[in-house]
Amino acid sequence: MNQKHEGKLEHRFKIAHREALIGCALAIFNFVWWYGFAYGMGSKAPEEYTFILGFPAWFFFSCILGFLVVVGLVWYIVKFQLKDMPFEDEEDESNEVNSA
Repeated sequence: MNQKHEGKLEHRFKIAHREALIGCALAIFNFVWWYGFAYGMGSKAPEEYTFILGFPAWFFFSCILGFLVVVGLVWYIVKFQLKDMPFEDEEDESNEVNSA
């Protein structure tokens, strides 16, 4: 492999690594959101619960609103932060065309 080719691979791996970290951060955020509301608000006695749309507030904020927030974040990240990259090398494609 030449240095130009290795540089492209290194660049693609840097982007993939960054995007994997973003995915892990979203998963951690989702868990912290869910856990914080579910166990923070849900640790009271059931007689003390407040209700939103017929659901206990802890359930509404952790499961319903949390789901909507995370879906919105994932949509934003996929739409504006992640990059479309080809899986195959450009050199490999040109070699296949020339050999055919």
